Amino acid sequence: MSDDGDGLGFKFWGGLIGIILAVGVGGMIMFLIFSRAVYAWGFLGAFLVLGAIVVLLGWIYDKKTQRRVGYE
Repeated sequence: MSDDGDGLGFKFWGGLIGIILAVGVGGMIMFLIFSRAVYAWGFLGAFLVLGAIVVLLGWIYDKKTQRRVGYE
């Protein structure tokens, strides 16, 4: 069996493991924040705050994209 360089290298696997770990840690942090918000404000309040954060992030992304493309 010869190694012709067709396999996926360390850079790919290291990057994949890094992304998986980052998503896992980020998910745990988001779950902790959401569970604390549910405890403090109830289920509906936590979803309202989460929705407001998502809308704010979408608005920021949209403004940055409009500036980059030139629609203002």
